Amino acid sequence: MSGTTTAAAPPRRRAAGAGANRWVVLVVLCVSLLLVAVDATVLHVAVPAVTEDLRPGAIELLWIVDVYPLVCASLLILFGTLGDRVGRRRVLLLGYGLFGVASALAALADGAQVLILARALLGVGGAMIMPATLSILRQVFPDRRERALAIGVWSAVAAVGAAVGPLLGGFLLEHFWWGSVFLVNIPLMLVSLPVGRLLLPESKGDGAGPWDVAGALMAAAGLFGVVLGVKRLGGGEPVASAVTVLPLLVGAALLAAFVRRQRRRTHPLVDLRMFRRPAFSTSVGCIVLAMLALVGLELIAAQYLQLVLGLSPLQTGLRLLPLTFAAMAAGLAGARMLRRFGPRRMVCAGFCLTAGAVVLLTAMGREDHCALLLTGFVLLGFGLETTLFGAYESMLSEAPQAQAGGAAAIGETSYQLGAGIGIALLGSVMNAAYGPGLADVPGVPASASSAAGHSLGEAYEVAAQLGGPAGAALRRAAADAFVHGLHVTLLVSAGLLLLGAAMALRLPRVMQCEAVAVPAPRDAVESRVSV
Repeated sequence: MSGTTTAAAPPRRRAAGAGANRWVVLVVLCVSLLLVAVDATVLHVAVPAVTEDLRPGAIELLWIVDVYPLVCASLLILFGTLGDRVGRRRVLLLGYGLFGVASALAALADGAQVLILARALLGVGGAMIMPATLSILRQVFPDRRERALAIGVWSAVAAVGAAVGPLLGGFLLEHFWWGSVFLVNIPLMLVSLPVGRLLLPESKGDGAGPWDVAGALMAAAGLFGVVLGVKRLGGGEPVASAVTVLPLLVGAALLAAFVRRQRRRTHPLVDLRMFRRPAFSTSVGCIVLAMLALVGLELIAAQYLQLVLGLSPLQTGLRLLPLTFAAMAAGLAGARMLRRFGPRRMVCAGFCLTAGAVVLLTAMGREDHCALLLTGFVLLGFGLETTLFGAYESMLSEAPQAQAGGAAAIGETSYQLGAGIGIALLGSVMNAAYGPGLADVPGVPASASSAAGHSLGEAYEVAAQLGGPAGAALRRAAADAFVHGLHVTLLVSAGLLLLGAAMALRLPRVMQCEAVAVPAPRDAVESRVSV
């Protein structure tokens, strides 16, 4: 395990992660990931209660929801590379502590500004935890076959967390106040801190040269600007708006300067030579394309289920559960599929299966076809998770162990950027296809048609205000236009997925399993004595 320094660690901690303990380590890391994934979505169902209690303005409410993923995505590279420098376990434990403190602050917030600050601190804690889980996993499982199984479990837990968030939030809100969605983190963090300190192994990179503080801050500021601009585009802000263009331009300029700085440094913060490896750069591109094609589609599908089919939020969540269960199954079966088919065929097949599921869902109309939706969502979840599993595993295996934190941060940042760009791109496609369908509805004034063209929810409100035959006609036209826009968006998404399948052809044909060093007899005796 070149590039990993363990000499300074106490004997017991040096032995952590060896033998059966590595699976206990995996459990601890998965609990960490579960908390971060749940917290990304648990607030969504609590927004009405937060609005009623704290009375935030429109901008404050937007920041309450968006500041957590925005800060988290911006700081992934900073804390991923910091873990390579000062110790991944140390950064993870600090993240635990900060996450617990921020959760308490959010639960007891008495104003919108305090809640925004608490959510930002949660984002900092999440950015410390997420890359550390993957980089420690890379160190604890040096054998690629076992590591593939561990990554499958890790990715299945991520899928569970994203789905459990809204359900857990809904359950807590039925019995407690809105702050309980944050308070639930604290006992778990109080357990994770001592358990993580006892069981998790410490590891670092090679430590050559000083840590590039200026480069880390440059990367964080650049990512903040790009992600903020992308989120504003996804929220419907005009492309030419200053609040959209300025963050994008400043962020892109800072990231370009960061790349130029890293190429000139003898000891770069992120070794960009990793991108010269076809498997690494292709894996990162596949992660971006998979999320770009799918995450915006998921939001649109939720609107379809609620506004077109008339399902309640709980019924909508239950309809989407098969997607999560299929993703879990793909994650758990991913290691075996990777060994049998290899990264190239696995990721390519995952993209093609997902594209097929997306095309199948174009058969959706204004009537509820439960079997069609079930089949489409199962294929969608299995295909997407197969793609992401193969891409993540290939990316992490291609990265040098000394750069494990930086590589994990690059993967997570790619995930977040792909998701943000997907919401903006597919949302724009949806709006472009939806709006013209309401341009000339018989009996509906032009001003009402124009207002209804903003979104389906707004169209229903305008239709209710009009009432009578005109309102009914507008409601029917809006639903038809939304379904048409959904079909167009699905086809665009399928095209992006097929592009990803073509990109995946650059991945290795077979899974190369590196030899794992067997400890010398003397080392083995010392290990047994230390335990």
